[in-house]
Amino acid sequence: MTNLSEWKPVYSGKVRELYIPLSASTLGEADSLLLVATDRISAFDHILSPDIPGKGALLTNLSRWWFAALADLPHHLRDEEPPVEVVDRAMVVEPLDMFPVECVVRGYLSGSGWKEYQASGEVCGIPLPAGLQEGDPLPEPIYTPATKAAVGDHDENITFQATEFLIGHQDAAQLRDLSLDLYRRAASICEDRGLILADTKFEWGRSRSTGAITLGDEALTSDSSRYWDGEAYAKGGINRLDSFDKQLVRNWLTSHWDFEGRPPALPDDLVQHTQTRYRELLARLTSN
Repeated sequence: MTNLSEWKPVYSGKVRELYIPLSASTLGEADSLLLVATDRISAFDHILSPDIPGKGALLTNLSRWWFAALADLPHHLRDEEPPVEVVDRAMVVEPLDMFPVECVVRGYLSGSGWKEYQASGEVCGIPLPAGLQEGDPLPEPIYTPATKAAVGDHDENITFQATEFLIGHQDAAQLRDLSLDLYRRAASICEDRGLILADTKFEWGRSRSTGAITLGDEALTSDSSRYWDGEAYAKGGINRLDSFDKQLVRNWLTSHWDFEGRPPALPDDLVQHTQTRYRELLARLTSN
């Protein structure tokens, strides 16, 4: 972790690192946090090698842009400059009491949702029409929560009823409704830029100062979302689901790894291609 003069590290995750002010003894005492995005990339619950150069800055810039575009929504980003050592890949944020739920919204059938549908005709307990194919639009966006996993553990899709058991009916319903509304808003913005937001993941917490449910973590980045090109999708064919996100890496691993032991190192051309697609997504969203 980066050595910073005014901040001390408290946690290192798959991609992000968390710091608290030197004046705070614990995370619970901190009145602000520093969230630093690294260039690491993870897939299938493994941190991969090598890193994707510049990825941390690309993710941070995209999160900042989305927080600004959704400024009326309570979120944790503060208008404070991060330390110069990490200024391009860090955000100063409000501490939140995070809910132990990954709030996933899907507008299209893909990823783990496609696998569930093939097996059962459902996704997270939600029945879907028969005959859907991978990448097809759903009749309406669906909320498919998952458990949060520590490094090395697996996220697991769960039903809405399971989230009610975890956090209570009122909060579970609010997270669902907030996530669905935010997805629809973001998908509309993407459509205006010729992009499809196939699915995305939100993380919410409760503000310690206001008590309001507040958007935390990253927002609608290439790591937390699945983006497709609208024109390529409309044309159909084998390239219609080419993504601007780490699905590129997942696809390569699926073809080159038996999921035993450590995953293989990513080839140079895939690292470069992933970097290019992340950069292209940022440019297409933020240049309009």
